[in-house]
Amino acid sequence: MVVTGRAGVLAGLGVVFVALLMPSWSGIGVVVGVVLLVCVVDILLAGSPRRLQLSRDGDTAVRLGQQAVVSLLIANPGRRVKGLLRDAWPPSAGVQDPPHKLDLPAGERRRLMTHLVPTRRGDRKAYRVTVRSIGPLGFAGRQGSHHVPWTVRALPPFNSRKHLPSRLARLRELDGRTALLVRGQGTEFDSLRDYVPGDDVRSIDWRATARRGNVVLRTWRPERDRQVAIVIDSGRMSAGRVGDAPRLDHAMDAALLLAALATRAGDRVSLLACDSAVRADVRRPAPEDVLPSFVNALATVDAELVQTDFRVVVSQVLERLGQRSLVVLLTGLEPAVIEESLLPVIGPLLRRHVVVLASVADPRLDELESSRADLIEVYAAASAARSRLDRERVTAVLTRAGVTVVDENPEHIAPALADTYLALKKAGRL
Repeated sequence: MVVTGRAGVLAGLGVVFVALLMPSWSGIGVVVGVVLLVCVVDILLAGSPRRLQLSRDGDTAVRLGQQAVVSLLIANPGRRVKGLLRDAWPPSAGVQDPPHKLDLPAGERRRLMTHLVPTRRGDRKAYRVTVRSIGPLGFAGRQGSHHVPWTVRALPPFNSRKHLPSRLARLRELDGRTALLVRGQGTEFDSLRDYVPGDDVRSIDWRATARRGNVVLRTWRPERDRQVAIVIDSGRMSAGRVGDAPRLDHAMDAALLLAALATRAGDRVSLLACDSAVRADVRRPAPEDVLPSFVNALATVDAELVQTDFRVVVSQVLERLGQRSLVVLLTGLEPAVIEESLLPVIGPLLRRHVVVLASVADPRLDELESSRADLIEVYAAASAARSRLDRERVTAVLTRAGVTVVDENPEHIAPALADTYLALKKAGRL
C-alpha cells in the first residue's frame, strides 16, 4: 500500500477541523476514520500491479560508453492502472531515464523504452520492475514488483580501431598489394619480375634468368597462416588504474587491435587471459569470428587481486601452441615480479616461440619527474626517476634474454604493439 500527498493534505485539514470545530477524541476518531476510509476505497479501486504481464526485448550487447535500448512490453488484463513504473538496473548499467509514467487502460498494452549507457564492462542484469498504481481518487494505491530478467553485456570499447586503417595500409605495402618500388617484403616467395637498377642482387633468380635470357628477380611477401597467441595478464599488476581506466582495459584495447591486424594479415589468432587460473580462452576462431569472440570473452574478465603465476601462464601457452608462434604477453613491467616470477620460467617459451612483452606505462611518472617546484615534488621526482630506471633495467634484462619489449603509455601502446607485429613480419621472424 502507498499513500500520496493528497492523503497528507486531507489529514492536515482534519487537524484543522479538530482544532477549530471538534477538539475532542471523538473529533480525532472521525478524522482518522475518514482518512482511512478514503484511502481504503482508493486502494480497492486501484488497478492491481501484480496482474500486469511484462516481457522484455532489445539490445543484449553494447560497446562500453555506447547506448543500449531495452524495451518493456506491458499488458494489462485487469482494471486500469495509472501511476509510475520503475525499471531498476544496477548503477553501473547507466540508466538514462527517470521512472516512467504509466496510464494503461484495461485490455491494452504499452511499450516503454529504457536507455542504458554502461560505465563498466561485463554483464549488467536487470533488477525488479516496480509498479505503483494510484487509485482514481489519488489518495492511495497499490505497489507491486515483477522479476523480468534481462542481461546487457558491456563489451570492451576498442578505441584503438582508429589506428587500424593506417596499419592495414602498411600491411598492404608489405604484402606487395600497393604499388611501390619494392613489391613486397618477407620470406615467402611471391612472383618473378624483371630486374631494375637498384634491386637487391641477392634476390636474382639465376635459373629463371638463364631461361628467359634477361635478369629476373624473385619477389617476396610476408608469411601467412602463422599463429599469434595473445596472452593477457589478469592478475594484480593489471588492476591499477593508468589514466582513466585500469591497466587491464588498455591491454585489452591493444590486444583487439593486434587481433584485427593479424587476422587481416592471414594469421591465426588465439587469446588467453590468465593469472593463477584461466579467465578467458579463445582458440583458433574463424577469421570472421575473431573480434566478436574476443570482445565477448574479454567482456567479463576483471583483474583479480592475486599474484600472477607465470608457471601457469607458460604451461598454458606451451600446451596450446604446437608450432613456432608469436606470443604476445600483455602484463606489467614491475621489476621484482618480472625478475622473480617471469624470468625463471620463460626459458621454454623463448626456445620455441617469438615472445613480445607489452606493458602499459604510467604517464603520471613522467609528470612527476619533470616537476620540482618544492621539496615534496623533488622527492616525488626522485621516486619517479627511480621507477623509470628500474623499468629500463628490467627491459634490458628481458631484451638480452630474447624478449621484445614494448613499453608505452595508454595512448600509444596499441599502435606500438601493432607496429612491432608489422616489424617482425617484415623481418620474417614469425
